[in-house]
Amino acid sequence: MTISSMTGFARVDGSADGLAWTWEARSVNGRGLDVRLRLPPGYEGLEVAARDAVSKRFARGSIALSLALERQQGNGSVRLNELVLADVMKAADRVSALSGAAKPDAAQFLMIKGVLETADQAVEDSEARAARESAVLRSLEATLDKLAEARRAEGTRLAEIVRDQLAQIERLAGEVRASPSRSPEAIVARLKDAMARLFETTAALDQDRLYQEAMLMATRADVEEELQRLAAHVSGARDIISEPGAVGRKLDFLAQEFNREANTLCSKANAVDVTRLGLQLKTVIDQLREQVQNVE
Repeated sequence: MTISSMTGFARVDGSADGLAWTWEARSVNGRGLDVRLRLPPGYEGLEVAARDAVSKRFARGSIALSLALERQQGNGSVRLNELVLADVMKAADRVSALSGAAKPDAAQFLMIKGVLETADQAVEDSEARAARESAVLRSLEATLDKLAEARRAEGTRLAEIVRDQLAQIERLAGEVRASPSRSPEAIVARLKDAMARLFETTAALDQDRLYQEAMLMATRADVEEELQRLAAHVSGARDIISEPGAVGRKLDFLAQEFNREANTLCSKANAVDVTRLGLQLKTVIDQLREQVQNVE
């Protein structure tokens, strides 16, 4: 099983009983699971079910869901809403009585919103409404399935990038371990050279003291612990990538540990080649940290 990204997009269209709709889902990086819903008026009751459907599929990411509705072309028939007309006429009588203004004629009454209704605007019963909302929610489920698929596909690409970066870290750490500059003999030679340049002669140097200083310098510059921890972190990261579920936080923590070891290695570096390799390590680790920010 591969990791999933937090980035993805999905869109699903649906229709039923003269109503067409479109669900769109967009997902980007997030520290936790953040769901933002945009629902048309009258469909606010879907919010709880929509949030529940998202939480069942995803653990992390900022997910924006939007539902757009469009009434399909009806049969064109209209009806008079007599209850609305009666209320409007009462209001018109009262306005005329208070202001002395003339009452509207029939044509003006018909222009008032709600007096005339198309067949599509007729009040539907609760069963029809429930059936329509159920169809809309099924489309949402399909949209979220497609979003999860898109995130998994992006996760597959991310996994390959991360594996390559781990291989680079492993290679660079191996080059540090194999560096001839890490041997006590090399440190002694560098120390002798530095002292010789300082005093412009080697005759007055205490060889025993020089050797002790060299060994102390070698001990302080020893990066074997850092190399061992880097190797352990590489192995751990590879195991995490193969784990099921949301592993982004684990990888993010390991990336911080990688960075800590690389910083210590650079601070201990006692030769140009080790410093150069340490800086290369830091560059790759920074790239790794950027990538794992996208992992769910």
